[in-house]
Amino acid sequence: MRRTTHALSLAAPLATAALLLSGCGVLPGQAAQVDLAAFTPTAEVRDPSTQIDGVVGEVFENPQHVGPDQRVAYTSTPPIGGAHDQAWAACSGVVYPRPLRSENAVHSLEHGAVWITYDPDEVDGAALDALIARVEGQPYMLLSPYPGQGSPVSLQSWGHQLALDDADDPRIDQFVAALRQNRYTHPEPGASCDEIGQGYFDRDAPPPFAPTPGASEVDGDAVVAQ
Repeated sequence: MRRTTHALSLAAPLATAALLLSGCGVLPGQAAQVDLAAFTPTAEVRDPSTQIDGVVGEVFENPQHVGPDQRVAYTSTPPIGGAHDQAWAACSGVVYPRPLRSENAVHSLEHGAVWITYDPDEVDGAALDALIARVEGQPYMLLSPYPGQGSPVSLQSWGHQLALDDADDPRIDQFVAALRQNRYTHPEPGASCDEIGQGYFDRDAPPPFAPTPGASEVDGDAVVAQ
């Protein structure tokens, strides 16, 4: 596993968008679509998130499943990949009012979802409403609070993370465009984000959140390595 920081300039995609806007008479309402087109994955540019300032990444190989009573010692907060519960968190535009168990949410990332989290001590009111509007009812998206995550807002996709201070930061839409259901960047293209059902993961009564155990707590049974 390795962790790298993508700090490439946005100049190229933004310049391209500017040329399209000036040369083709794009209507104001279409400007955002033109901007986001630069972040759509293609066979030639498989991971457009490398063009987004602040995105960090990690590579995960052969992630294992853990049981509902096991924990994973993740190295990112919130986590972005690695071992995870056999049941995924419903991620079909679900807004969770309470923090999620990370092991279930990471399985959602494996299916191609984008998990937006916020620190409930720093984000509320209009800022929280803005995040809800981006997620609610949208395919392969989920939103939940994550206490003490280290930034007001954080975006997670499999192997990718972007920490932000502002719930209206334009990089949110860029991250989603680049990585949601990006078949080049997550292990299970086409896997479901629908609720798996009671007995596995109940979206109305999900497993409780608990702080991630430290690496020193790994024992191979109750706590496994990422």
